[in-house]
Amino acid sequence: MNKLFDLTGKIALVTGSTDGLGKAIAIGLGKANATVIINGRSSLDKLNMVVEEFRKKGIKATGYLCDVTNEAQVVEMVRKIQSDVGYIDILVNNAGINIRSELKGMSVEQFKRNIDINLIGPFIVSKAVVKEMIKRRSGKIINICSMMSELGRNSVGAYAASKGGLKMLTKNMATEWAKHNIQVNGIGPGYFATKLTVPLRKDDNPFNDFIINRTPAGRWGDPEELLGSAIFLSSKASDFVNGHILYVDGGILATIGKPSNE
Repeated sequence: MNKLFDLTGKIALVTGSTDGLGKAIAIGLGKANATVIINGRSSLDKLNMVVEEFRKKGIKATGYLCDVTNEAQVVEMVRKIQSDVGYIDILVNNAGINIRSELKGMSVEQFKRNIDINLIGPFIVSKAVVKEMIKRRSGKIINICSMMSELGRNSVGAYAASKGGLKMLTKNMATEWAKHNIQVNGIGPGYFATKLTVPLRKDDNPFNDFIINRTPAGRWGDPEELLGSAIFLSSKASDFVNGHILYVDGGILATIGKPSNE
């Protein structure tokens, strides 16, 4: 049974993995014995620090700076990975951004920035990686979607548009590439306790109450609770799972909420 989830010998590229949920996913894949490729786009010092942190945990890791919206950089990064480490077996398109603004006040540039990183980035990276996957007739691609792939909320219109598009891109990638024995799926995280959400999780922040009351589990998620889904979709256990979005949200999408007097 353990062999179904064992990633020994696999090489996994996780974009946007120097922090947050991307870093947690990369750690999870590393603990399942994959060799992990860490990616960031701006700070070489931070990238090297994270790689060293992984190695101290006993995880085989290396890092590459690359802006996922720059196709030339992406193609060169993939070439270097193939030359230095080996062919990519698992791709997790995690790099993302959320520029919050009500649509009526959002600039076209801000809207495009959400689309460029959250939707066009996964297209660019997947296109560069899938060529060898097709030749080798093997590969796993996981796109990090969102509950906003399904729902709307004030001030996240551009983000929701990008993540809704990513959901449909995931399905279409699966449609085209399943015949090559490549599985393309998505993970839709709910609200997780990360460094970025620290201000939101303060007891005096109304948003904290909103999330706790809106989530049937009654709490924020722990990043480690995302790892099982990532390992499953990266492993042999998911060889006949394709075009699926796995929502890890504590049950939010299962309900319209509860009355305020409960």
